[in-house]
Amino acid sequence: MRHALGHFATGVTVVTGYAPTRHPVGFACQSFASVSLDPPLVLFCADHRGRSWPLIRDTGRFTVNVLGHLQRDLVERFGRPSGLRFDDLPWEPSPDGGPSLPGALVRVHCQVEKVHTAGDHDVVIGRVLGLDDAEAGRPMLFYRGRFSVTERRASGSADEAAHSDELLDDYWG
Repeated sequence: MRHALGHFATGVTVVTGYAPTRHPVGFACQSFASVSLDPPLVLFCADHRGRSWPLIRDTGRFTVNVLGHLQRDLVERFGRPSGLRFDDLPWEPSPDGGPSLPGALVRVHCQVEKVHTAGDHDVVIGRVLGLDDAEAGRPMLFYRGRFSVTERRASGSADEAAHSDELLDDYWG
Protein backbone atom coordinates (compact mmCIF):
# COMPACT_ATOMS: atom_id res chain seq x y z
CA MET A 1 0.00 0.00 0.00
CA ARG A 2 2.83 2.42 0.84
CA HIS A 3 4.42 1.77 -2.57
CA ALA A 4 1.19 2.13 -4.54
CA LEU A 5 -0.02 5.27 -2.78
CA GLY A 6 3.48 6.74 -2.97
CA HIS A 7 2.62 7.61 -6.56
CA PHE A 8 0.43 10.41 -5.24
CA ALA A 9 2.53 13.52 -4.51
CA THR A 10 1.76 15.36 -1.29
CA GLY A 11 2.94 18.58 0.27
CA VAL A 12 4.99 18.44 3.45
CA THR A 13 3.96 20.25 6.63
CA VAL A 14 4.88 20.50 10.27
CA VAL A 15 1.92 20.55 12.66
CA THR A 16 2.73 22.48 15.83
CA GLY A 17 0.94 23.12 19.07
CA TYR A 18 1.49 23.30 22.79
CA ALA A 19 1.52 20.66 25.48
CA PRO A 20 -0.73 21.34 28.49
CA THR A 21 2.44 22.61 30.23
CA ARG A 22 2.69 25.28 27.44
CA HIS A 23 5.94 23.97 25.95
CA PRO A 24 5.90 23.75 22.14
CA VAL A 25 5.46 20.39 20.38
CA GLY A 26 5.18 19.37 16.74
CA PHE A 27 5.55 16.67 14.11
CA ALA A 28 6.14 16.34 10.36
CA CYS A 29 2.95 15.54 8.47
CA GLN A 30 2.26 14.90 4.80
CA SER A 31 -1.46 14.12 5.17
CA PHE A 32 -2.99 17.59 5.04
CA ALA A 33 -5.87 18.99 2.96
CA SER A 34 -8.47 21.71 2.71
CA VAL A 35 -11.97 20.47 3.56
CA SER A 36 -14.38 23.39 3.34
CA LEU A 37 -14.40 27.12 2.61
CA ASP A 38 -17.65 27.78 4.49
CA PRO A 39 -17.00 27.17 7.29
CA PRO A 40 -13.22 27.20 6.77
CA LEU A 41 -12.00 23.70 7.66
CA VAL A 42 -8.82 21.69 7.05
CA LEU A 43 -7.76 18.19 7.97
CA PHE A 44 -4.60 16.29 8.80
CA CYS A 45 -3.93 12.72 9.83
CA ALA A 46 -1.76 11.83 12.81
CA ASP A 47 -0.65 8.56 14.35
CA HIS A 48 -2.53 8.48 17.64
CA ARG A 49 0.41 6.62 19.21
CA GLY A 50 2.78 9.56 18.53
CA ARG A 51 4.23 11.84 21.19
CA SER A 52 3.12 15.26 19.96
CA TRP A 53 -0.40 14.78 18.61
CA PRO A 54 -1.95 13.59 21.91
CA LEU A 55 -0.53 16.70 23.63
CA ILE A 56 -1.84 19.02 20.91
CA ARG A 57 -5.21 17.30 21.07
CA ASP A 58 -5.42 17.98 24.80
CA THR A 59 -4.94 21.74 24.28
CA GLY A 60 -7.20 21.93 21.20
CA ARG A 61 -5.25 24.34 18.97
CA PHE A 62 -2.62 23.83 16.29
CA THR A 63 -0.80 25.46 13.38
CA VAL A 64 -0.03 23.74 10.09
CA ASN A 65 3.27 25.11 8.72
CA VAL A 66 3.48 24.38 4.98
CA LEU A 67 7.15 23.82 4.14
CA GLY A 68 9.11 25.22 1.24
CA HIS A 69 11.55 23.24 -0.87
CA LEU A 70 14.60 24.38 1.12
CA GLN A 71 13.28 23.35 4.54
CA ARG A 72 14.60 19.82 4.68
CA ASP A 73 16.18 20.64 8.05
CA LEU A 74 12.70 21.12 9.55
CA VAL A 75 11.47 17.80 8.17
CA GLU A 76 14.45 16.03 9.71
CA ARG A 77 14.01 17.87 13.02
CA PHE A 78 10.27 17.17 13.31
CA GLY A 79 10.18 13.83 11.49
CA ARG A 80 12.38 11.85 13.86
CA PRO A 81 10.73 9.96 16.71
CA SER A 82 12.71 11.67 19.48
CA GLY A 83 14.78 14.74 20.17
CA LEU A 84 14.29 18.33 21.15
CA ARG A 85 12.54 19.80 18.15
CA PHE A 86 12.39 23.45 19.19
CA ASP A 87 15.92 23.82 20.63
CA ASP A 88 17.80 26.64 18.86
CA LEU A 89 14.88 27.16 16.45
CA PRO A 90 13.59 30.74 16.07
CA TRP A 91 9.82 30.31 16.22
CA GLU A 92 7.03 32.71 17.13
CA PRO A 93 3.88 32.05 19.13
CA SER A 94 0.59 32.34 17.29
CA PRO A 95 -2.38 33.93 19.04
CA ASP A 96 -4.71 31.48 17.25
CA GLY A 97 -2.84 28.17 17.07
CA GLY A 98 0.57 26.68 17.69
CA PRO A 99 4.13 27.86 17.09
CA SER A 100 4.81 29.55 13.74
CA LEU A 101 7.97 28.15 12.16
CA PRO A 102 10.43 30.34 10.27
CA GLY A 103 10.28 30.35 6.47
CA ALA A 104 7.00 28.44 6.09
CA LEU A 105 5.17 29.16 2.82
CA VAL A 106 1.81 29.33 4.59
CA ARG A 107 0.66 28.94 8.17
CA VAL A 108 -2.86 27.76 8.98
CA HIS A 109 -3.91 28.41 12.59
CA CYS A 110 -6.74 26.19 13.82
CA GLN A 111 -8.89 24.92 16.61
CA VAL A 112 -9.67 21.19 16.77
CA GLU A 113 -13.23 20.76 15.52
CA LYS A 114 -13.57 16.95 15.39
CA VAL A 115 -11.35 13.89 15.62
CA HIS A 116 -12.21 10.60 13.93
CA THR A 117 -10.27 7.42 14.70
CA ALA A 118 -9.32 5.58 11.52
CA GLY A 119 -7.12 2.53 12.09
CA ASP A 120 -3.82 3.56 13.65
CA HIS A 121 -4.37 7.25 12.87
CA ASP A 122 -6.70 10.06 13.84
CA VAL A 123 -8.30 12.19 11.15
CA VAL A 124 -8.32 15.67 12.64
CA ILE A 125 -10.72 18.32 11.36
CA GLY A 126 -9.62 21.84 12.28
CA ARG A 127 -11.57 25.09 12.10
CA VAL A 128 -9.35 27.75 10.54
CA LEU A 129 -8.92 30.75 12.83
CA GLY A 130 -6.22 32.55 10.88
CA LEU A 131 -3.90 32.32 7.87
CA ASP A 132 -0.41 33.69 7.22
CA ASP A 133 0.98 33.84 3.69
CA ALA A 134 4.49 34.01 5.02
CA GLU A 135 6.96 33.34 2.22
CA ALA A 136 7.06 33.09 -1.55
CA GLY A 137 8.65 29.98 -2.98
CA ARG A 138 8.22 26.44 -4.18
CA PRO A 139 6.68 23.79 -1.91
CA MET A 140 8.42 20.70 -0.64
CA LEU A 141 6.78 17.59 -2.06
CA PHE A 142 6.87 13.96 -1.02
CA TYR A 143 6.66 11.52 -3.93
CA ARG A 144 7.54 7.81 -4.20
CA GLY A 145 9.38 7.75 -0.88
CA ARG A 146 11.48 10.82 -1.59
CA PHE A 147 11.35 14.53 -1.11
CA SER A 148 11.03 16.15 -4.49
CA VAL A 149 11.08 19.64 -5.88
CA THR A 150 9.72 20.22 -9.34
CA GLU A 151 10.51 23.46 -11.09
CA ARG A 152 9.94 24.37 -14.70
CA ARG A 153 12.61 26.76 -15.86
CA ALA A 154 11.09 29.40 -18.13
CA SER A 155 14.38 30.20 -19.86
CA GLY A 156 15.66 26.63 -20.16
CA SER A 157 15.41 24.18 -23.00
CA ALA A 158 12.85 21.40 -23.18
CA ASP A 159 15.63 18.96 -22.24
CA GLU A 160 16.48 21.06 -19.18
CA ALA A 161 12.81 21.22 -18.17
CA ALA A 162 12.49 17.45 -18.49
CA HIS A 163 15.39 17.03 -16.06
CA SER A 164 14.43 19.75 -13.60
CA ASP A 165 13.22 17.36 -10.90
CA GLU A 166 15.55 17.45 -7.96
CA LEU A 167 15.09 14.26 -5.96
CA LEU A 168 16.34 14.45 -2.43
CA ASP A 169 17.52 11.49 -0.37
CA ASP A 170 15.08 8.87 0.89
CA TYR A 171 13.67 9.82 4.24
CA TRP A 172 10.35 8.16 5.07
CA GLY A 173 10.44 5.55 2.31
